[in-house]
Amino acid sequence: MDKTELLAVLGEDKIKMDEPLKNLTSFKIGGPADALARVSTVDELIKIIRYAKDANIPYFLLGNGSNVLVSDKGYRGIIIQLSKDDVEVSVSGDTITADAGVTLSKLSQTAMNASLSGLEFASGIPGTLGGALFMNAGAYGGEMKQVVTKVKVLDTDSLHVIELSNEEMDFGYRHSILKEKNYIALGCEIRLSHSDKETIGAYMRELALKRKEKQPLEYPSAGSTFKRPEGYFAGKLIEDAGLGGYSVGDAEVSEKHKGFVINKGNASAKDVRELIDYVIKTVKEKSGVTLEPEVLFLGEF
Repeated sequence: MDKTELLAVLGEDKIKMDEPLKNLTSFKIGGPADALARVSTVDELIKIIRYAKDANIPYFLLGNGSNVLVSDKGYRGIIIQLSKDDVEVSVSGDTITADAGVTLSKLSQTAMNASLSGLEFASGIPGTLGGALFMNAGAYGGEMKQVVTKVKVLDTDSLHVIELSNEEMDFGYRHSILKEKNYIALGCEIRLSHSDKETIGAYMRELALKRKEKQPLEYPSAGSTFKRPEGYFAGKLIEDAGLGGYSVGDAEVSEKHKGFVINKGNASAKDVRELIDYVIKTVKEKSGVTLEPEVLFLGEF
């Protein structure tokens, strides 16, 4: 990768070379990326992707890093992050329009301040709107599918911006069309319902308390490590397999919530991956159910 060429694409203030990714993930794990590009506009995003494609350099769009396990070797290519500082969020009637870089906590707070209900479930999810659209994020009975009306995306094949309806997003459990197509979410429109600000705030505080009581928020993790198998709960299967507290290095199955793999201190990506694989193998042996990781693995393992 030619550093001079890369800097010419976006400028020195937007590019960092050999950037440690552990600082950019909620697991606090990961080696360096060859380059990190922080973009503030669609034009900048198109520029860096066009450069990467022309130079045959791999690239990956990283949101808040809350659902990613980065290899100890890092990432050979360009990590692209949408700015979380220059995001636009606007409210009109019962509709919120927001850029993909906005955090879900800020978005749900905006909805509450506008006396709009429907995003309370997202208030404690530690990701960005873009990541939430990518995986149809959800919690406590709510999911993005229920509130999103349309999504603006960049088609990285044509480098054209297009708009997708809720139906065209093909939302499912931890799934959207963004996982299948070469699309990057740029923002979306969300329709909510009018309610009382105090009632919305009280419900958000109730959910925050539930999270604090039931989830190991005091340790770095990527949230729920496994998808929920149909007809089962991953945490219960893991508990029944006797894996609560099982560890590989500093990676551990949380005693507080068995569906979480946590970093107790200096866990490596290798530790976490080995633990995840062991949990999948053991649960399969004990119950016949095959768990699937919800976490994305980035880089070489």
